[in-house]
Amino acid sequence: MDKKQVWISAGIILNTEQDQVFITRRPAKAHQGGFWEFAGGKVELGETAEQAVIRELDEEVGIHATELEHFMALEHDYPDKALKFDFFLVKAFEGEAFGKEGQPGEWVELQRLRDYTFPEANDVVLDKLLAM
Repeated sequence: MDKKQVWISAGIILNTEQDQVFITRRPAKAHQGGFWEFAGGKVELGETAEQAVIRELDEEVGIHATELEHFMALEHDYPDKALKFDFFLVKAFEGEAFGKEGQPGEWVELQRLRDYTFPEANDVVLDKLLAM
């Protein structure tokens, strides 16, 4: 049986001082439910990863990203699906980040990110962020 392949684009939303990041908690019923994450979602047919992250950030956390920088790409296999990620640093945005879909969200100091449980696929992203 072939695994479902999913391409995800996610935004690492930084505050103005770039010492805090906005994270949200995945719904309990979702894949990797209950874990914290960087907001984002599936890249739709005909979209670039950058277009997808701008759309997803508007839909999920109510912001319009105005300054993006590609941070890293990675692939991660779970038993049930194969994921391809593009992560972007969101260095400037319009609006106020909040859990637009009812999900918990909070600003966290970069150094405290390890206090939150993220999906395994995010380990290398956290390592690179904490080394900035």
